Amino acid sequence: MTNDIAQTTDMLKEQSQTIESVRQEVNKVLVGQEKLMDRMLIALITGGHILLEGVPGLAKTTAVKALAESIGIQFQRISFTPDLLPADVVGTMIYNPKEGTFAPRKGPVFTNILLADEINRAPAKVQSALLESMQEHQVTIGDTTYPLPSPFMVMATQNPLEQEGTYPLPEAQVDRFMLKCKVDYPSKDDERRIMNRFTRDNDIELKPVMSIEQIATMRGILDQVYCDEKVGDYILDIVFATRKPSDYKVNIDHQIEYGASPRASLFLNLAARANAMLNGRAYATPQDVKEIAHDVLRHRVILTYEAEAEDVTSEDVITHILSEIPVP
Repeated sequence: MTNDIAQTTDMLKEQSQTIESVRQEVNKVLVGQEKLMDRMLIALITGGHILLEGVPGLAKTTAVKALAESIGIQFQRISFTPDLLPADVVGTMIYNPKEGTFAPRKGPVFTNILLADEINRAPAKVQSALLESMQEHQVTIGDTTYPLPSPFMVMATQNPLEQEGTYPLPEAQVDRFMLKCKVDYPSKDDERRIMNRFTRDNDIELKPVMSIEQIATMRGILDQVYCDEKVGDYILDIVFATRKPSDYKVNIDHQIEYGASPRASLFLNLAARANAMLNGRAYATPQDVKEIAHDVLRHRVILTYEAEAEDVTSEDVITHILSEIPVP
């Protein structure tokens, strides 16, 4: 096992320069927001979808576009609006009057990275059009099912739900996002750098510094990152504590309506190992789990009306669970 970890560590060192090049390229237009950058890289390495939530003006769309431009892969952007139709996302069948036949016209979902901009501004029927593509990496148009390119990721942005003109995302779709990252305001020093850099008329061009082959290589390394059984048990304890807190002596049953789904265990394992990779380690630790737990779980824990009346958030519940579950 030690030899395997040492071998994987050597492979990680070879890829660390590529990851650092992506960081440097994106940081040409993204100031600060290190956590956001790490979460997008975790999504890229694991092949998971990511939902970025924050008020307008926090560079959510800019961050996704910059990441896509720093990688030599296909990229499409959809601006979600209330009048958007499912066919505008996945495509439709077009009639050819000369030949008297129907032919598929593929939508923008046929890409490697799909930026779903302000995803919560479209109604539920449009959101449901993404379900098949996010889970099965395929799209059905008419009677035919078409595979999506590999890799395929949805990177979505949304404003907080209390903003005007938004729709709550269906739970079935929300659960398909590996990560939900909350984007916060920059620090005063970062905002000064933003002000100094972008109040000038600078045309910043980004160049691709990573290829599809390198993404595939990193995903192969991810499979070799070691996760001890004790760390796996720790992940399961956290997830199961969101379902039956009293079984783990966490007295918050009255605050949780529904706990996290089995996807939470899968994604928490993957994300923890990817976080270890970003830190140059070939093995996951409980600290990796704790660092990523809020982003994996915050959109999967459904609170009761009683909890909402007490102004308790899913963040509070997850923090409480992490403080009570013994760390191996």
